[in-house]
Amino acid sequence: MSADVAIQKFAFPFTRAVKLSAEGKATCTQVKSSELCEPKESPTVNKPSHATGSSALVHEDTQKQGSTKLLPEADVAGGLVSICDDAAQCAVVSSQSMCMSVKEESEDQRPAAKRQLSSESAARTVTTVKKSAVRQDQEVDQPRQARSRIQLAPSAAVDGKRKRRKDLFSSSEVFHRIDSRVIRTGLELKERHVYDVKTIVHSITRESRNELDRLRAIWVWLCHNIEYDVSGYLGRSEKLSSLEEVIAAGRGVCCSYSSLCLEMCREVGIECQEVPGHSKGVGYRQGQSLRHVNSDHLWNAVLLGGQWFLLDACWGAGRVDMEHESFVRRFDDFYFLTDPEEFIESHFPEEEKWQLLDTPIILEDFEKRVFKTSAFFTLGLRLINPHHFHIVTDDGEANVSIGFSSPTTFTYEITQHRDLLHCGALEQKESSSSSFGILTVSHRSMNLQLLPPATGSYDCKVFARHEKASTPLVWVCSFTVECLAPRAMEVIPENPYLSWGMQPVAASLGVADCSQSREVAEVDKGVFDLVLKTSRPLMVLCELVHPQMEAALAKRCLATQIQPDILLCHVLCPFPGFYRLSVFVRDYEKSELKFQNAANFLLHCKGKVFHVDELFPPNLGSACGPGTRTAQAGLSKFSHNASVVSTQQGKCNITFHNQRDLELHCTLSRDESKAPAVPLSRHLLCTYTDTKVTVSISLPEVGVYRLGLYARVGPGGEFSPMCDFVLRNSCALPGPPFPCLYSAWRKGCVLFEPRAGLLDPLSRVHFRVRVPGALRVSVVGETRTDLTLNKSRVWEGEVFTGDALQQLKLAACFRESDDMAVLMTFDTKQLESKD
Repeated sequence: MSADVAIQKFAFPFTRAVKLSAEGKATCTQVKSSELCEPKESPTVNKPSHATGSSALVHEDTQKQGSTKLLPEADVAGGLVSICDDAAQCAVVSSQSMCMSVKEESEDQRPAAKRQLSSESAARTVTTVKKSAVRQDQEVDQPRQARSRIQLAPSAAVDGKRKRRKDLFSSSEVFHRIDSRVIRTGLELKERHVYDVKTIVHSITRESRNELDRLRAIWVWLCHNIEYDVSGYLGRSEKLSSLEEVIAAGRGVCCSYSSLCLEMCREVGIECQEVPGHSKGVGYRQGQSLRHVNSDHLWNAVLLGGQWFLLDACWGAGRVDMEHESFVRRFDDFYFLTDPEEFIESHFPEEEKWQLLDTPIILEDFEKRVFKTSAFFTLGLRLINPHHFHIVTDDGEANVSIGFSSPTTFTYEITQHRDLLHCGALEQKESSSSSFGILTVSHRSMNLQLLPPATGSYDCKVFARHEKASTPLVWVCSFTVECLAPRAMEVIPENPYLSWGMQPVAASLGVADCSQSREVAEVDKGVFDLVLKTSRPLMVLCELVHPQMEAALAKRCLATQIQPDILLCHVLCPFPGFYRLSVFVRDYEKSELKFQNAANFLLHCKGKVFHVDELFPPNLGSACGPGTRTAQAGLSKFSHNASVVSTQQGKCNITFHNQRDLELHCTLSRDESKAPAVPLSRHLLCTYTDTKVTVSISLPEVGVYRLGLYARVGPGGEFSPMCDFVLRNSCALPGPPFPCLYSAWRKGCVLFEPRAGLLDPLSRVHFRVRVPGALRVSVVGETRTDLTLNKSRVWEGEVFTGDALQQLKLAACFRESDDMAVLMTFDTKQLESKD
């Protein structure tokens, strides 16, 4: 039987098949393997033991030993079909030398990758096969049924349903002990200079319990002890010939991995085949036709539990960096027993049956498919659009959509087209070309709108990682973009936070919903309002970026309002073009936490813009308008719930309730290039009645003002900011100032008349004021005028203002023995000159 095994081992597309003549003699005829018909069903037959290799001799069971039966494509290498019976078996053995000579004649017809092993390596393989044949002869006395194996067509399974990788093992963690032991044993063998295949394979599989464990040990050893021979691939050094040389040097090309895998599997009784074909690996150029190109890669198929599985130790060991012409060791578990539907994305076998697919694909389909790395599948991604790697822009735009099952972070890179696929970085921390596209992430998909800057070809790489991972993003797929004509666009600001729109992590940060769902928000009137609904109280910070805007000016474009279940951001646009609005949040009560990016919005302002004088006032606080902070302080029932208050009369009143009787303080400010004639503090008047507080504002001129509200929360403590209001005045008439208040003006005091703090000279003015607890209230000027207390507990009376030489003082006495305390002062206008 050793002759048959040797013949089968070196079968080629054109070889000689042994068949019986009418006289029962064995002859060899040349047969093209592609002419062998493929059976519709693969019958189950008894097959010689694994020690004989994939023998082409097919026997019936012991009850039909006298008959002969042909099983089409029984030889999975597709190279030799022998029809023999027991009487003619000796003729097959005698023809060994004749058929072995065909190997030398047909050497140039082998796949290119396969030819890379020398005849010395092939000779050693023959020796190994012959030893296997001897072992079979020693087992001849064992029952035939015990040493027979099931031979199936590659795409078939025992129960009719193909098992997937997950059916064999739940995750690679189950191999942790095996992998660790194999890596440790491999280092020990290397230190002892052990290069014999048999010794190595039995050392690393000594403790394996089954075929799967033995196969795993072999594959892990290959991935960790052999690196890709880049120098040999590029022709700068001689390729290693024998398997011992490959093991000793620790490097080889794809056929070195596949041949070692084949020999190691046979040593431990695992049915294994080498599969030649095309791959989208080192040297591959997207778009190239492979129709008349020789196969450039070899990988393996193994039979486990009556079903064929695929694996590639060469791709599992690492990757080749063609830019630096070096091998990057990177263990990739994805290529161990990869599911056929995923393996076909990067590996196309010469023989269709080794696709192991129910519906095989054609070569042209393989060439057009989008290239996906192993990370694409391990991250659970799904390509929505496009289905081909080559994209042509439409109106300067190309679109990519990828679905995901668990929250995922994405970014991309777009560069000038390079022929080789495997160029550039495998990992990336952030996008470096964000101005050439708009990447948005929704609940279950990523959408990338590519906007190439000029006519030409571009490479686009997409990177991704799990949302909670802290590692760099990894390359998941690639496209080629052909830009026929670029779109005329303004500059898009760079986005260091990877994607536009809500971040996938936003929900876990407490952001439940958003008012902005479009990829680009069109801002027509220079104003944009963003509303975020929250699942718990949050703090928020916002950042606005425009290519022409400085950071100091950007702060005057934002006003944020923080409420227990809503976050609001008001944005003003001083320039046309694109803006990036980034939102950062943290839990409200956990000040020790860092703010995290929850969303990034792309705003496009193409209409009205705001003048610098119309922007928000400087030093605006992070909490504008009533919200979480005021509610916690006991300030409630605000008359104005919005943070921006507009007035066309130049005056307004803001009221609220002070339930905890806090000591309050208000300030009024604006951006002024020169000091005002009257301090802005004179344009505020605070009135306290019971729990109600009224802040009256009289604005001196057109413009935008900041009203700051402060409270002393604890006794003796500092005043803490409660909230800011933005007051926008459009009234051209100047509002008069209020009287100047003093500390004696306390809770319960109310000024009814006069409200203006600047009085006409030489006129009589009616005063009405409530001063709780006062025994006497007077207005003191050139003379003293005592006010009268009426039935409504209001002090009132007529007062002559006199000339403008002195102020009028409103004073009160609270005890008989006390002096008068000044409550407020009024100014009188200057007398107009008669000239």
